[in-house]
Order: sequence, then structure tokens, then C-alpha cells
Amino acid sequence: MINIETEVVVVGAGPGGYAAAFYAADHGKKVILIERDERLGGVCLNRGCIPSKALLHAAKLISEAKESSFRGIEFAEPKINLDKMREWKNSIITKLSQGIASLGQRRNVEVIYGRGYFEGNDTIRVETSEGQKFIKYQKAIIAVGSKPALPAAFDLGNPRIMTSTEALEIEEIPQKLLVVGGGYIGMELGTVYASMGSEVTMVEAMDSILMGADPDLIRPVKDYAAKAFKEVRTKAKVLSMATQKKQISVKMEHEGKATEELYDRVLVSVGRVPNSDDMGLENTKVQLDAKKFIQVNDRCQTSDPNICAIGDIAGGVLLAHKAAKEARIAVENIVGEASTSKDVIIPAVVFTDPEVAWCGLTETEAKQKGIEVKSVKFPWSASGRALTFDRTDGLTKLVIEPETDRILGVGIVGHGAGELISEGVLAVEMGATAKDLAESVHPHPTLSETLMESAELFYGYATHAVMRRRPSETSVAAS
Repeated sequence: MINIETEVVVVGAGPGGYAAAFYAADHGKKVILIERDERLGGVCLNRGCIPSKALLHAAKLISEAKESSFRGIEFAEPKINLDKMREWKNSIITKLSQGIASLGQRRNVEVIYGRGYFEGNDTIRVETSEGQKFIKYQKAIIAVGSKPALPAAFDLGNPRIMTSTEALEIEEIPQKLLVVGGGYIGMELGTVYASMGSEVTMVEAMDSILMGADPDLIRPVKDYAAKAFKEVRTKAKVLSMATQKKQISVKMEHEGKATEELYDRVLVSVGRVPNSDDMGLENTKVQLDAKKFIQVNDRCQTSDPNICAIGDIAGGVLLAHKAAKEARIAVENIVGEASTSKDVIIPAVVFTDPEVAWCGLTETEAKQKGIEVKSVKFPWSASGRALTFDRTDGLTKLVIEPETDRILGVGIVGHGAGELISEGVLAVEMGATAKDLAESVHPHPTLSETLMESAELFYGYATHAVMRRRPSETSVAAS
């Protein structure tokens, strides 16, 4: 048995955990980082954000090759080598994980690999390959994340039923793939497999895919899915699954009709659940909500004065950049710098084709909350840069407070929307007005101009669009 003392212990080395460990070390704290996986980086780096974006890039190359003939450029049919693709994807993960480990070493952050179990509100036991280690700490930050939800009715122990974790391993390209869940994970991975040749059927229980985004932003994604997927079924429910030889038999209900179909593989993407079980939290004062997420206040503090929780385990939107921001908030409160998550703008990005991104207040939320707003939309058919990409299916939208012209929210759908949304975050975070954005010179020709011209359109003088009656009703001409 080994006893260790430290000022701060961080449990979980994902984008929230390692950010918290590094930030605490930068503040002069002695820090120990506990991670049960063999590599640092958590789900995001190893089994989520990074590998999925790598595969989406590969899928994009395949699609662009197939669609370039009208430009006078013709390619042979793409050949996919899954072994090389996995090797390439894993090399990215390894490089990033090693980089994180190196950054930790340079900060003198001690990393202990093993499973952490709280013995009390000042001691955590770590079960390692070398035996048990007991760490006595002053403050703890829990950042153990979440895992894909797999309802018991779908958990047959059959590898042909996948969560995102298994789907990202791309063991094969199934001829017929069923995707259960039309959220961002289902849409992104459905896009990957469809581009590689799978016949994809998507089933979503809600009225639409990508619930949470405004309908006008997801319309181009729906149009893409209608072409790339075999079918998208909304208001549909999967009743049961069963193994039938080398396929999965799926019973479902759609539009009042019961069907039974066979699929080579099924991807279940119906949400995520927190990794709060078997951590010894009952030995602390930490409280869980009904869904087993750790309850925290706006300073990322739990009901135990010695313990903070950040990222997916603390609920809210389950996004890596939200976890990284909460890492700073937690550490700043530990070192005595008042910091809060109130009014922090967390952008959302869905890396579909086209990408969808939004931040701040959406039109849908404004309507639900009875908040009066004005919105203005600049169509990318009026963007010269979008035309050079052959991607005029995009749209940039500002949600504006009528009395002050302050920008309350920004929504973008289109090529590279995930990169563009940061300007929207800055505008909302800084309390910028539409006039501020309209008067900020943007380089031409770029997609970033669509933000400036959206703001100009609000005032009725956008160069490449003519106002008719309302901000949402425009005539356009690209140059």
C-alpha cells in the first residue's frame, strides 16, 4: 500500500480533466491526475470527437471525388482499405495522446493509471497494476465523463449491435446499416458509413433529426440525408432486436405500421449516461440527480466542499469545450478567484454535411421563452466564396434584440460552419450589436463575410442581398 499526499487530485483525463490538472499546476498546485484508460485524452480524443472527425474528413474526400466530374475533374472509383484507414485514424489519436502526456510532464503533473474510488472526502484509493495507492488530497475534481447509452432491450451481446465506440473502429462496411437516433452522433456516423457505401436507414423517435437546432438550420442537412441515406424515418420507434444468423432482425413502428427488417449492423446512438457508478461517491457528500449526474452549482462545486465536478459527469450539454471551460472555472474557485458558469456561451457544432453550428439564443428557444427577437438570414447563394466551393446550401442567421440591436444568438449551416461559429460566440459573449458586426471589415471572398452581410442586411443595405419586406425575405445576387 502506497500513501501519497497532494493538493489537487483530478479523476479522469479527458478534455476537462487534463485541462483542469494543467491549469491547477500552472497556478502552482501539486497535482495528481488519475486515468483508468491506457492513454490520456478521454472519450473525446480516443473514442469520440477526434476519430469521428478524422473519419468524416475521409468521407468528405470520397464524396468530393464522386462529385467532381462536372468541374472537369474525374477520378476512378475510390478504393477503401479499412486497415490503412484505422492505422491513419489511430496514428492521430496516438500523436495527440502523447502530446498531452508530454505537456503534463513539463508541468510536473503526476499521472497515475488506474481506477479511482473515493474512501472519503479527503482520500481516494487508486487500483493500479502495481497495487493499491491511497491519495490524500485537499481538493478533488471529478471529470470521469460519460459513455454511450445502450438500452437493455438492444443489448444482445452481439457485436453487430454497435454504439459509437464500436462504430468508430470501422471493422467492416455493412451493406445495410440501421442508425437508431437522429442526434449529432447518429448523423455524423451515418454520414461516414453512407459515404463509404453502406445503405443507411435512420430511425428517430422525435419529430425531426438534430432536435435543438432551429428548423431552418437543419433543412440543408435533411436534404443531404434524403440523398445520401436510403431513408430517414422520424416519429419512429424501435420495439425490439434479435439475432438472426449473421444479421439483426429489428421490429419497429412507423406511421402506425409495424415492420420487421434485417440489417447487417445496427448503430445505437440514443444519448449518453454518466460514469458515476462504482466510484465511492456514497462515501462523500456528493449528490446525484435522478439520471446519476453529479449535481453542481455555477462554480462547478458539489455539495461536498472538497470536491468539484466538471464536464459530462456534471450534466448539461455534453461537449468537450464545455468541459474545458468548466475546468478553468473549477480551478479558479479552488485558488480563490471567483469564477462562474453563468452566462457563458457554449457553442454547438454538428459535423454533418453540411455542418451546423449555433450559439447563444436560438429562435426556437426565444419562442418557447416568450422573448421578442428579430432574426436576419443571409443565404450562401449570395456568397461568392460559397459558389467557388459549390456549396451554396448554407445560411447564416443572427438573432437580435429589437430594442438594442444586441446580438443574442448566431446560427450557421454550411461548409465550415464549425470554424465560423467562433466569431458568433465572440459577438454574443462581448454583447456586440449588429452595427458592430456590420462595421467590422471582413476579407473578400470568404465565408466569414456572411456574418458581416447578415448584420448589414438587418439594416437594409447588404451589398449582395436586397431587402424586400422583412429580414428573412431577401433577393440575392452573388459576386
